[in-house]
Amino acid sequence: MEFSAVRTDLALEESERRGGGIDGVREQTSDEQGFHLTRVSVLDERGALSLCKPIGEYITLEFTPLLRREENSFEICAGILARELRSLLGELPEGACVLAAGLGNEYITPDAIGPWAMDSVLVTRHLTSLPEFASFRPVAAVRSGVLGTTGVESAQLIAMLCRELSPAAVIAVDALASLSTERLCRTVQLSDAGIVPGSGVGNAREALSRETLGVPVIAVGVPTVVDATAIAAELASAAGVEVEPKALPQTGLIVTPRDIDRLARDAAKLVGYSIDLALHPGLTAADIDMLIS
Repeated sequence: MEFSAVRTDLALEESERRGGGIDGVREQTSDEQGFHLTRVSVLDERGALSLCKPIGEYITLEFTPLLRREENSFEICAGILARELRSLLGELPEGACVLAAGLGNEYITPDAIGPWAMDSVLVTRHLTSLPEFASFRPVAAVRSGVLGTTGVESAQLIAMLCRELSPAAVIAVDALASLSTERLCRTVQLSDAGIVPGSGVGNAREALSRETLGVPVIAVGVPTVVDATAIAAELASAAGVEVEPKALPQTGLIVTPRDIDRLARDAAKLVGYSIDLALHPGLTAADIDMLIS
């Protein structure tokens, strides 16, 4: 059932609700050590129009084994994400700085994935002149806040930092919106197509992309909310009831899990560690534990 009245930030979900087989879109799936990985490639303008997503790569990892607390699941999951993140970043110049940006409002839990992830990012730009940090890549981190509390668009703030720091790339972390309750806080999407903060909940701000910042922008997002109308569609479909999209009420309500505090903290830590492992390949999760404690 097509359900275009409600937006999702996940390219995988846009593909699913259109039944797959879309011109200009390639999709591949794999299972890696118990973790399900899906790659959606938007190849051209046909695919971009169909999925309402910019041309680029969209990699979605479902980390259900981590939620079950399976042995070594955190290290395995962070390692897979780090590998995919390195792939999207490409070959960075040796010694070049990377800017990590946590988007969102840290005082509103479903929107705090970005700022909380920065708590686990190793900030090394000011340390690489020291012998013990000589092998580390220079990394800077910023919590951009939101327009309502700073008076500054996230894209404007990050653009100013890019002009000052001249990073080789920006990694932007944000909370996303999903169409399914089953994907909330148990899915990570990586993309090299940049990000539009707030778009999933109808509050789109200025885009962060190569075009706006002048450097590659890798977006890392975790879905934390779902529109109540999407839940109604999900429940109707599970009951075998076909509902016309126009018949579904647009409530304007956004729903999040009741244990969002724990789920968001865990997901933010996973993202932060994945960024560290991607930018400093010689480290392990245990090393990061020690360095940020």
